[in-house]
Amino acid sequence: MPQLSEFFTVVTIDLPGHGHTPMSHEQPMDPKALAIAVFETMNELGFDTFDVVGNSLGGWIALEMAAMKPAAIKSVTGLAPAGLWLEPFTARYPGTAISRMLASSLKVVSPLLIHYEWARKIGFESVSPLWKNFTYELCKDASEAMGKSVGYYPAWDALLKKKFDSVVDSSIPVTVIFGDSDNTLPAATCQERSLAPAHARWIILSDSGHAPMWDHPAEVVTEILRTTEKTL
Repeated sequence: MPQLSEFFTVVTIDLPGHGHTPMSHEQPMDPKALAIAVFETMNELGFDTFDVVGNSLGGWIALEMAAMKPAAIKSVTGLAPAGLWLEPFTARYPGTAISRMLASSLKVVSPLLIHYEWARKIGFESVSPLWKNFTYELCKDASEAMGKSVGYYPAWDALLKKKFDSVVDSSIPVTVIFGDSDNTLPAATCQERSLAPAHARWIILSDSGHAPMWDHPAEVVTEILRTTEKTL
């Protein structure tokens, strides 16, 4: 964020039931509905046009936003975006339930456990090949966010049997970035290039997992600036 703030007004948004945003049972949690919710929030904040960056589900939402209102979106950077699978999920895969259960049940003691390498390994080895480099603060914040995320399962359930199949206008610059060690959305099943906009730049980062912005923040910033046509 400090690097991006040199070029942009940076707005970070929690999805419903995530972070500090409350969960409303009246809020649909599918990617298209969440795209509308993000537009509403940005408009309330006074932003009519903007560049958008999203990770995982956020990447899928970013692509839907570009397809939905092309005049409002200057560019899209999708970091390991979900939805690029030929065969949509029909059920939550076991790892999601285990991660959520562990984070929720351990959220009271996790700040203490995360001081231990074995605990960080359990929580983050599948997320990144560079998990040993993660700071205590990053691991603590991520664990607490997962544990408190009441919107986690509703969002997962809302994307079942769906994939990204909208059309993004070729006038909108799009970059898709995946890590070469993404165990959450592996290349064999969840990185189908034919579903991404045909004009998208497609980048694979070495030694990177499902959260490229954690593994290689400088490289990700560089690619965001390139996508938005800014220069360092």
